[in-house]
Amino acid sequence: MAAASAAPLAINGAVKMGTTSQAYLDGSRVRETKSLISELCRQFYHLGWVSGTGGSITIKVHDDSIPKPQQLIVMSPSGVQKERMMEDDMYVLSPSGSVLFEPIAKPWPYKPPKCSDCGPLFLKAYEMCNAGAVIHSHGMESCIVTMINPSSKEFRITHMEMIKGIKGHGYYDELVVPIIENTAHERELTESLAQAIKAYPKTTAVLVRNHGIYIWGDSWISAKTQAECYHYLFDAAIKLHQLGLDWSTPSHGAIQTRKAGVSAKAGALNNGTEPPRRCIVLDIEGTTTPISFVTDVLFPYARDSVGKHLELTYETKETQDDIKLLRAQVEEDIENNVVGAVPIPSDGEKEDVIAALVANVAAMIKADRKITSLKQLQGHIWRTGFQSKEIEAVVYDDVPEALEKWNALGIKVYIYSSGSRLAQKLLFGNTGYGDLRKYLCGYFDTTVGNKRETKSYIEITESLGVDNPSEILFVTDVYQEATAAKAAGLEVIISVRPGNGPLPENNEFRTIKSFSEI
Repeated sequence: MAAASAAPLAINGAVKMGTTSQAYLDGSRVRETKSLISELCRQFYHLGWVSGTGGSITIKVHDDSIPKPQQLIVMSPSGVQKERMMEDDMYVLSPSGSVLFEPIAKPWPYKPPKCSDCGPLFLKAYEMCNAGAVIHSHGMESCIVTMINPSSKEFRITHMEMIKGIKGHGYYDELVVPIIENTAHERELTESLAQAIKAYPKTTAVLVRNHGIYIWGDSWISAKTQAECYHYLFDAAIKLHQLGLDWSTPSHGAIQTRKAGVSAKAGALNNGTEPPRRCIVLDIEGTTTPISFVTDVLFPYARDSVGKHLELTYETKETQDDIKLLRAQVEEDIENNVVGAVPIPSDGEKEDVIAALVANVAAMIKADRKITSLKQLQGHIWRTGFQSKEIEAVVYDDVPEALEKWNALGIKVYIYSSGSRLAQKLLFGNTGYGDLRKYLCGYFDTTVGNKRETKSYIEITESLGVDNPSEILFVTDVYQEATAAKAAGLEVIISVRPGNGPLPENNEFRTIKSFSEI
């Protein structure tokens, strides 16, 4: 693009600033994007998303000759009637956010145009998510779902068809949308939004309590499609709540009447012999699944298949992300003189890189390291194994019946394992008893923290939105994990299964040999 004068120039009664050429700003691509936003705002107005001049839309000017991060941004103005906007009412911004085109004021009683206070949040979504469009909705349903549980930091829903319309999700997946707290001025939400995006790398939306939602996509079509799906799911959750049904569980069964944090049905069955609980969080190895299955089946499969997996998928984005994560871990290991760590060539041949990766992964598996880089790669390798039926997950015989019983009682069950979330879903989705994911409400891995650190369980407690940590039961076979969870206020039971490690004598925890005892 040819540069124009940096001084403001009159363009059809409006003002153009910056260095972008006048010809490009007046061109068909920018004009079509402005017209598109006008059309979408009229549609969204009738859906109740941008009424009362609230809400906003921004779309990048698509141009195949320009990388997306460098494309211009068209944004609807603030404080104007969204359903009556025209092309020339739009702002045009540079990728960095400087104003290149500013609409002129309309005659009384219209307010002077103002660049949206959402601007910094839109720019953050563009920067962190490589988005092509961002929609900010004030839809009533997006506000109400944040009010049902004022202490919850997340909205969760599963087993709803419209979840498939959200990028990276399927019917069986649990959709998790972070909730941030509202502020007096929208620009003050920017840092909270950035933290939520970082904490939830899979999300394409962030809810703002009592306010609305920010939704983004690779293109305006992706953003619009997801916005429609999110609002549908929020509306469904509200209606299910009104009917006394729990939208966050696979069965969408009745919400149990609670007394002191326990369902009436569950309380009746306990007969006062066990403390009230709303959620159960389960470890995997030595708790739901024999340690031998992990050490004798899963680990060897990953170790023996890593070279073939990397060779076949080397050029894919997923594997390149895995390699990047492993490379960073190995560099840290070398600095700390970790046994088995060998340098990974930064500019070597593919075969040399794969050979170094295989050596490092083998050493990591041998040392049974609980690190995200290893777990992420293992999950991708195991996915291939489960899909090809080369491996089938093993769970203890008492697990399926217990999961079904807890689900019937309205108790939500979650998994917390050092294995990645993908690996967890693969395991419970491919057992000898069939797909057990229908009984599970969510999955936690080491991205929330080390399993032997108390802060990890505090993070889980805040995510689950219970009134008191004691309403969560954590079951594990590892004493150090039990101690950390107890320090966070959770109820803890230790699983004693064949092949599990020894426990300290006279420890303070209750032990069980079967889930039937819970």
